[in-house]
Amino acid sequence: MNAISVRSLAKTFVRGFLRRKTVALRGIDLDVPEGVVFGFLGPNGAGKTTTIKILMGLLFPTAGSARIYGVPAGTRAAKAQVGYLPERPYFYEYLTARELLDLVGRLYGLDRSERSRRTERLLERVGMTHAADRPLRSYSKGMLQRVGLAQALLPETPLLVLDEPASGLDPIGRKDVRDIVLEEKRKGKTIFFSTHILADASTMCDRVAIIAGGRIRGVGSLDEMLERRIDRIDVVFSIPEEARPALADALPSAVRRTPEGDVASFSDHDAVQAFLRAVLAAGGEVHEVVPHRQTLEEIFVEKTASRAPAATEGGS
Repeated sequence: MNAISVRSLAKTFVRGFLRRKTVALRGIDLDVPEGVVFGFLGPNGAGKTTTIKILMGLLFPTAGSARIYGVPAGTRAAKAQVGYLPERPYFYEYLTARELLDLVGRLYGLDRSERSRRTERLLERVGMTHAADRPLRSYSKGMLQRVGLAQALLPETPLLVLDEPASGLDPIGRKDVRDIVLEEKRKGKTIFFSTHILADASTMCDRVAIIAGGRIRGVGSLDEMLERRIDRIDVVFSIPEEARPALADALPSAVRRTPEGDVASFSDHDAVQAFLRAVLAAGGEVHEVVPHRQTLEEIFVEKTASRAPAATEGGS
């Protein structure tokens, strides 16, 4: 069973006196297997937060369906399986962090001793013990983000849904979030999180989906998405000058000279094979063959460059 299953999910917002329509989701399909860290990547306004709000029952789809462990999203049974961190955590500002976590524990039906145990452990885990008894209205954005992560972890659900979990955090805070996510994965949990910070996705995710303009532009493991995209192949070689004319047909138009040898670049695998054979036949030596693959950032730009305009609740 998938932790999350989305089929033909569409959402159109109708706003204002003139009833103007804004299409946020355009019939997306998505499966999130159990036990993986799944990154939901896209620029602002792509449809990430709208999708997550539908999963959490905060919005209703215009068409299609969303399920959590086979149960319709938004139902009480589905929500009981999820720890949720919204994009912009907003909590009653006169509560303290300790009181907030105790409230969340009560909502999930935990007894007093269990609430207390988990609260103290999580406050320490997210680095907020020192401010646990201060009202939330005195917290910075990064501090609220840490407390928001703690309340998502408190019920110890099998699925975590985190909307931009590193938003507002400094580099140390971002590392702490990465460590927590990977630790939760080792416990067997499924983590579904949205982000536009590609470095975080590349260090945490088993699989990713790229969304832009309300459409899914690509889904797969990072290895799959990166492995099949090779920008060029560089061949580092050396050859006697008198033998160079024999390579005229196999050489590309530009060859760079480096201390390690000459470098010829190719975009075609067959051309590389032909060139290697020509170098060896002419008495030359091949020092290195280096494939240059697209980075996750380049794939992201490629997938989102031609996106159709879309707007979503929460801006992403």
